[in-house]
Amino acid sequence: MKSLLAAAVVVCLAAGGASAQPPAAGKPAGGVAQALIKMENQWAQASKTGDADALAPMLSENFIALDSDGTLRSKAEVLARVKKGKWTTNEISDMKVTEHGDSAIVTGTWVGKGTDGAGKAVDARERWADTWVKTAGGKWQCVASASAPMNR
Repeated sequence: MKSLLAAAVVVCLAAGGASAQPPAAGKPAGGVAQALIKMENQWAQASKTGDADALAPMLSENFIALDSDGTLRSKAEVLARVKKGKWTTNEISDMKVTEHGDSAIVTGTWVGKGTDGAGKAVDARERWADTWVKTAGGKWQCVASASAPMNR
């Protein structure tokens, strides 16, 4: 009986120690959803401040954006517009992450007020979906983004 109790204690200690260890290299603390939501918030902040350099590494080289007006834009076009935009409000919320192995879709809502990269006044609310893929190096990059206007 004592040996059974001793074995149970060893198993519990081993399990507790394993759960207290830091995440394995290349694995984000808090999981994929938390990492992608953090990146989406960084994207929104970079867009608000016009910091295309902060956004660039998050987008794949063949990134494509489908804007709410139906326009398709490349990575270069999106980054150029980020540099020129002037926002008083640029906020995302209601984010949900759906994982699919080495890819994930993040959906949410966006509220923006200001001037877009083309100089057009914007006061909008949109729903969006971003598709993220984990690269061979373990880094997440967005490969596609689409948005649609929401009724107020």
